[in-house]
Amino acid sequence: MGIKKKKEMQVAALTICHQDLETLRSFADVEGKNLASLLLHCVQFTDGVSQIHYIKQIVPLLEKADKNGACDPTTQSCLDILAGIYLSLSLKNPLKKVLASSLNGLPECFVTEVVHSFTCRLQEELNTTDLYSYRKVTDNISSCMENFNVGRASVNNLLKNVLHFLRRSLIEITEENRKFTGNHIVQTQLMNDLLVGIRVSMTLVQKVHSFQGNLWKASSSSIWQSMCSLLSIFTKFLSDDDLLQTIQSTSGLAVILFIKTMFDPPEKIPDLISSLLLGSADYNSLPEWLVSSCRSLCCSEVSGSALLFLCQGTLAMLDWQNGSMGPRWEALLLDTAHILFTSSSQIKESTLEMFLSRILSSWTNSAIHALESSSLSLKSSLSGNSSIVGKLLEYVYTHWEHPLDALRHQTKIIFKNLLQMHWLTTEGAHSATDPFFLELTESLLRLEWHIKGKYMCLGCLVECIGIEHILAVDKTIPSQILEVMGDQSLVPYASDLLETMFKSHRSHLKSHTVDSPWIEQWHETWVSPLLFILCEGNLDQKSYVIDYYLPKLLNCSPESLSYMVKILQTSSDAKIGSYNSRGALGALMACLRTARAHGHLQSATDTWGNLVSSARIKQGLIHQHSQVRIDTLGLLCESNRSTEMISTEEMQLIQFFITYNLNNQSPGVRQQICSLLKKLFCRIQESSQVLYKLEQSKSKHEPENELTKQHPSVSLEQYKNFMSSVSNSLFGALFPGSSYPTRFSALTILGSIAEVFPVPEGRTQTVYQLSHDIDVGRFQTLLECFTSTFEDVKILAFDLLMKLPKTVIQFQDSEKLQSLFQAALELSSSTKPYDCVTASYLLNFLIWQDVLPSFLSAYIKTQQVACGDGNTSAAVVERNTLVVIKCLLENLEEEISQAENSLLQAAASFPMYGRVHCITGALQKLSLNSLQLVSEWRPLVQKLILMSYRLSAVVSPVIQSSSPEGLIPMDTDSESASRLQMILNEIQPRDTNDYFSKTKILKERDTFDLEDLNASVPSIDCSAEIKGKEGKTCDVTAQMVLICCWRSMKEIALLLGTLCQLLPMQSVQESSDGLLTVEQVKDIGDYFKQHLLQSRHRGAFELAYTGFVKLTEVLNRSPNVSLQKLLEQWLWNVLEEIKCSDPSSKLCATRRSAGIPFYIQALLASESKKGKMDLLKITMKELISLAGPTDDSKSTVPQVHALNILRALFRDTRLGENVISYVADGAKVAILGFTSPVWAVRNSSTLLFSTLITRIFGVKRGKDELSKKNRMTGREFFSRFPELYPFLLKQLEAVANTVDSDTGELKRHPSMFLLLLVLARLYPSPMDGTSSALSMAPFVSFIMRCGHSPVYRSREMAARALVPFVMVDQIPNTIRTLLARLPNCTDQCFRQNHIHGTLLQVFCLLQAYSDSKHRTNSDFQQELTDITVCTKARLWLAKRQNPCLVTRAVYMDILFLLSGYLDTPTKGNQPVLESLGFWEEVNRIISGSELITGFPYTFTAPGLPQYLQSLTKLATAAVWAAAAKAGEQSGNVPISFSQLLESAFPEVRSLTLDALLETFLSAASGFGKKGLPPWLCNMGEKFLMLAMKESHPECFCKILKILHCMNPSEWLPQTWDCVHLTPKEFLIWTMDTAANERSEIQSVALKLASKVVTYHLQMWDENRDLAPELKQWVHLVVSSCGDHLPTESRLAAAEVLTSTAPLFLTNPRLILGLQDTLSLWRCVLTLLQSEEQDVRDAATEIVTTALSQENTRQSTEFAFCQVDASVALALTLAVLCDLLQQWDQLAPALPVLLGWLLGEGDDLVFCVESTHQVEDDHLFEKAEVNFWAETLIFVKYLCKHLFHLLSKSGWRPLSPASLHHLQKTASEQCHLLSQLFRELPPTAEFLKTVEFTRLRIQEERTLACLRLLAFLEGKEEEDILGLSASDSPAEASQLTLPRRETAC
Repeated sequence: MGIKKKKEMQVAALTICHQDLETLRSFADVEGKNLASLLLHCVQFTDGVSQIHYIKQIVPLLEKADKNGACDPTTQSCLDILAGIYLSLSLKNPLKKVLASSLNGLPECFVTEVVHSFTCRLQEELNTTDLYSYRKVTDNISSCMENFNVGRASVNNLLKNVLHFLRRSLIEITEENRKFTGNHIVQTQLMNDLLVGIRVSMTLVQKVHSFQGNLWKASSSSIWQSMCSLLSIFTKFLSDDDLLQTIQSTSGLAVILFIKTMFDPPEKIPDLISSLLLGSADYNSLPEWLVSSCRSLCCSEVSGSALLFLCQGTLAMLDWQNGSMGPRWEALLLDTAHILFTSSSQIKESTLEMFLSRILSSWTNSAIHALESSSLSLKSSLSGNSSIVGKLLEYVYTHWEHPLDALRHQTKIIFKNLLQMHWLTTEGAHSATDPFFLELTESLLRLEWHIKGKYMCLGCLVECIGIEHILAVDKTIPSQILEVMGDQSLVPYASDLLETMFKSHRSHLKSHTVDSPWIEQWHETWVSPLLFILCEGNLDQKSYVIDYYLPKLLNCSPESLSYMVKILQTSSDAKIGSYNSRGALGALMACLRTARAHGHLQSATDTWGNLVSSARIKQGLIHQHSQVRIDTLGLLCESNRSTEMISTEEMQLIQFFITYNLNNQSPGVRQQICSLLKKLFCRIQESSQVLYKLEQSKSKHEPENELTKQHPSVSLEQYKNFMSSVSNSLFGALFPGSSYPTRFSALTILGSIAEVFPVPEGRTQTVYQLSHDIDVGRFQTLLECFTSTFEDVKILAFDLLMKLPKTVIQFQDSEKLQSLFQAALELSSSTKPYDCVTASYLLNFLIWQDVLPSFLSAYIKTQQVACGDGNTSAAVVERNTLVVIKCLLENLEEEISQAENSLLQAAASFPMYGRVHCITGALQKLSLNSLQLVSEWRPLVQKLILMSYRLSAVVSPVIQSSSPEGLIPMDTDSESASRLQMILNEIQPRDTNDYFSKTKILKERDTFDLEDLNASVPSIDCSAEIKGKEGKTCDVTAQMVLICCWRSMKEIALLLGTLCQLLPMQSVQESSDGLLTVEQVKDIGDYFKQHLLQSRHRGAFELAYTGFVKLTEVLNRSPNVSLQKLLEQWLWNVLEEIKCSDPSSKLCATRRSAGIPFYIQALLASESKKGKMDLLKITMKELISLAGPTDDSKSTVPQVHALNILRALFRDTRLGENVISYVADGAKVAILGFTSPVWAVRNSSTLLFSTLITRIFGVKRGKDELSKKNRMTGREFFSRFPELYPFLLKQLEAVANTVDSDTGELKRHPSMFLLLLVLARLYPSPMDGTSSALSMAPFVSFIMRCGHSPVYRSREMAARALVPFVMVDQIPNTIRTLLARLPNCTDQCFRQNHIHGTLLQVFCLLQAYSDSKHRTNSDFQQELTDITVCTKARLWLAKRQNPCLVTRAVYMDILFLLSGYLDTPTKGNQPVLESLGFWEEVNRIISGSELITGFPYTFTAPGLPQYLQSLTKLATAAVWAAAAKAGEQSGNVPISFSQLLESAFPEVRSLTLDALLETFLSAASGFGKKGLPPWLCNMGEKFLMLAMKESHPECFCKILKILHCMNPSEWLPQTWDCVHLTPKEFLIWTMDTAANERSEIQSVALKLASKVVTYHLQMWDENRDLAPELKQWVHLVVSSCGDHLPTESRLAAAEVLTSTAPLFLTNPRLILGLQDTLSLWRCVLTLLQSEEQDVRDAATEIVTTALSQENTRQSTEFAFCQVDASVALALTLAVLCDLLQQWDQLAPALPVLLGWLLGEGDDLVFCVESTHQVEDDHLFEKAEVNFWAETLIFVKYLCKHLFHLLSKSGWRPLSPASLHHLQKTASEQCHLLSQLFRELPPTAEFLKTVEFTRLRIQEERTLACLRLLAFLEGKEEEDILGLSASDSPAEASQLTLPRRETAC
């Protein structure tokens, strides 16, 4: 383990009063050896830990003094003082327990005296009358009775007084609690005191010996009277719903305990408690004391909760383990179960549900104890077949999917105990053959695997009866469970079940197998399925199996690791994996990583030496699949020993990994990389401490360290060098233009280094310090990270700078300091939102490093700050923060004054939100609870608040207008302008330039120029012209005004919220202990209320909500009662306002009630969750009442508000289970609201309904809308929401009655859709039982009738909703019943809606039946055969006799389904369909269909497209069936594929092409059982002709795909005969198609053209005739690779390059010529740098293919490896340079490569100017940006490989003139860069970040090119270093890229 500092124990010291202190001094002896001296020394310490040492010496001292057997006065006084000390200590102080333990060991002669002392002292405490001291006295009574003999004796002596005190305290605390109603802080404390009082009363009765006799039971006894009084109090508590449920629950325990203690005779106690529970107590037969004390229990109806708590008391307080259970006790046990089951159906509250589950669990425990000595009758009552066990099982099945984890856990305990109960009733008979266990196992296995409870129950069953029976039923159970582990929600349950199973199986095999090697069988059962998943499973599945299952398996069987590695090693060469598959290599790394992390690999040497090679590790570190890289890194970094040494090889591999893996787009992968490297650094730090100790011991002659074969100092030096190298790599990654992922990773890892290796203090040593590797350049690099547009990077850079010692951070130039501060001020008023964030971090950095400019000192009055020791830095930070905020506030006030004159000017030049953001940022970094400059802070805070109100007044009119998002008072036509005028009348802000006074009609333009405005509106003064910061006229868009306004509102809200949250509040007016007054807090609350209730812009009110939440949290914790009451008061006010609101109200009734739900959410969410949640309960009832249907037709606004607020509350996760009890009522009002005639009500009801569906069934976890993951059984649903059963049934009946009228009138019920949507999410379960109360059967007939709806969508919904209500084994009968209801062809009167609805139901049921697991059933074929016979009776519906195309289509779909399921031979017989004459009937249908006879319909015939699709599917099925039978296309079929492809309808052609394309693809991939049939291979001519005349784009694309799948030799030679084109002309036609068509067709045409080109070149060696076509093809490929193109085009280009790489890219012979070949290689490089992961992954396939050729595989060690794009980029350049040598084309290629390096084609000046122009004109528009590509990384790799190539070949160009163009271009560019750098401002890196970065990148490219050119001319590299931009600022100095040679 690692070396960790031991946490120091904090113990509060004991103290004594002055009088006791003087007593000790008077008795202390001179030698200091008596007890008084000991105590005197003890109390003089201020450290509690030291005092413990003295307390422990008391007993040994007294044992020595115990010679005379008498207690002298000195000892008596000391013991008396000890008693006082004990009672003065707090309950949790360790001194109290130590003292009690010591006094327990006192010699006998002192016990009487000490008991007397304790009794006297305790008596004094019991006499106290201070209510707030009662808790201390109660705690003392409690501690006296807990393992403390002296204390218990004292309490026993004072029993009367103690009972009297407890009674008095409970009464008085209850009264005090009532007085403080509403003050939840005080009430919480008082309720805790009550709870402790009840518990102490119970402990007293259980532990004090006086209660064991009967003397105290006399009615005149004071003890008896006190007991009766306490019992009476507990009974009242039990029924008092104003108290916490914990108090009620504990009172239930106390009532039963007291009755048990007080009642005689004991044998009648069961009868008494049964009568109380059942409410059958005879008033006259009960003792008088019981009736008077428990009148509410004896004489009135007991509430459900009280009854529940009494049951809990019965089970917990009575003794069920005494072994002498009689009939009465057994009857009580069964009665208790009956009451609990009754309560289960009545409870709604989630807290009571939780109590019930615990009590039922307790009941099963009591039943188990009772069964151990019970009668036969009880055993029969509790056996598996009994009704009680049946009800317990129903409870388990209903609650095993409950959303509360704790309740599900209790359900598991209940089920486990239930099995134990049955086992006890069978008296230990063989469990595996018991019918109850067998039936239970089979029913559980029949369930779907998505049910979480199935895993829990199966686990319990395995523990009870073993795994053998389950594996005998189905050996594939392990595989089935592993398959489920792709679902995150099921993973913990599945892994726990697997662990239980394989442990049980292992134990069984071990004990029952003697001779044969049992481990092989175990491996076959459990390890083989695991390895299959690791190699072949999907990504999520593998990840979860590795994280959850693999560690458990290895912990159980460590020896299995070698078995796994052996298999994976042999598979890894064949299955190397890809970007979407880990392969065997990934599985191997995962296994090794897990094994090492859990300690199954002893050391790193064993790992690499014996199990896997270093080369294999290297492959894993750069594998294309990110998780393989992570697992390999984890193998290197993780170890179960924190001090394990890092080997040199591991260090090299880590450095190799860092080089290529920083730029990862996945946040999850980045997080894992940083986390793993931090673990590695911790190991280095921990192991270095061990090495330091070894070095200090100087034991050089002792054996070397177990892992290091060298001296510790050598290892430490290696550590230091390694960490320095890592830091260099990470700082090198922060180059100009580095991507966000790279910067994030580098800064995070650097932060970890700074954290793990802190600056050493004292004698501690650290192996490495980051500060030693930071120079001025790197410091500047970190500062420049503040300019990133990603705030994560700013945060990381700031945190890293703050971790560095101040000696590193030094500014030598005051001018530089001044410019930095000015840059921050300028950024804080920038129009770019991210600039103000940069300003905030820059200012905070200057504040905390105390490097502010000197002129700021004028802002502070108190120059000298009084500082205590160690607080100097805090005081400096406070002073700096104060002056910066004052400076910002001064600027802001000036800008607000200008904004009051012109909001337009503010939006264009100084949007004020940036200043406010910087103020908030400064405040958040400061600790505001310990301020020293309070006198200066208080007026500043007041100014900040007033400034916020003032700024809000300027910007809020825009936010609160009716149309804030698109507001600009101008338009291009008069009609729109008139509408805008109404909005402007709402706003009317203070603006002197007439901007908001009336609308303006402008020319058609995207932006607004004031010159246009001046021309059209003469009244505007020209002086109001809008000037930007540089004096240019600005275009102001609507977005700029809106952004200025809503961001200002956002920052104001956050500032006010921060002030409330962070600033200390004044307890009373005029006090000096806080900065905020109560009135200020109230004003802030009113401000938030106004803006939340009136703002209409979502961004504004969402962020106002964030600030308001901070305020409510402060108010909720405030000790000020008036502030606490504010929340409740605001809530009632807004509810009243909502009730009274009408269309004229200021409350926003549109936009989902805007901020109103947020306001109420904040008020309710702040309520304490530990309390009764009264505000929530009252609000929910009020809102549900308002949301219901209303008879008042005047206004529906309150109803709309109520529905919107309910939606927000049901969505709020903070309210959790507290709103579940209102879900049923919410669902009712949502469904009823859908019937409203008002659209707004219907809309809000729909939104509420959607939220409730999510709340009930969970967040959607799959693409399937009705996935079983988001469904629940009918029993579970209606058990949780029983009120919905009659409501939904009644509503569904009403819907069904209105759907179908006898008159044929069209009726639509608005609620039908919602009802069917709910019902479709329920499903029956085999575990549902036969309870008729919640049966789902009554719904079936109504749902079937809903299928008659005239609305098509409703009929579909009814069909889907019917499926879950029909059990699987009932589906065939239901289908036959539905088919029988269909009309015959002779019927005269029928409705097509009825037919369509019935057929849809048949179709959905048939689909569900065939998809179910019952397909394997032997009856499946017979059932479907019977259904097929039934369908033949209604075949007329598929023929022309049926005039409706829609119903004909559905009937054909049913026939198509049946053909797919039954068209297979069975047991040597002919297929079922053939024996039934099915195909003959289908052929008749096709023969009579419009496909043969032609279409009389027009294209507008209803249902025509659907009919065509269904008919085509059936026809293709018939053609395939006939072809399979005859071996070729049979003449018996009335139609062929050729005829289908010639159809005039694209629907027919498209479906036919789909069927053929699937066949071709299957044959091409090798998955087809047989090759292509001959008749299909001969259809090439047909496809060629179709391609030429097809006009439908989708069909045309599919034809091209088919041609691409076919072998060109089969159809290309026939082009002239078919389409009169030569093969070359066909190629040109294909390329023209690729150049001109849309993306999908373009991609397919490009692939086809490439295949044709390849075919031409392979057939004819000479390619002279194809030169123009090859040029055109290359141009086509190049034009398909641009970043601006759709992903599909680039993926197609990557696929083409992959397939043609051996021919064009790596061919030893240059077929295309050098220029075109280099163009294709440039395409590869472009694709490798694409921002999209899919494109990069596809491009790496090109590189993999290129490296696997015979002439290239020797150029790298990673041939045949799947590598990541970052590595592939380097490998591409390496293999290209190698090929240039092979082609002997280095000289002509060099100018091209140097052009790539220089970036030829980029006009630098134009780029810089266009960047500036875009930023100014299109401030909020996003252009195409590549956030992954890093130009300088490409430059680095290209430079490295060119230098390497030129050095290795020793080549020098003979003619330098050939490079003249590049030399000239590079030199000119170098001078231009110098000029552009000079034109930038001093802090350009902050103020002109984009231009500055672009210039830096171009500078590096230019210098790299110049270095290479100089190298070619024979100059030394040093000569060229002088060419760096000497005229540019120091910040633009050359980037030093890492030059370490890598394996690539």
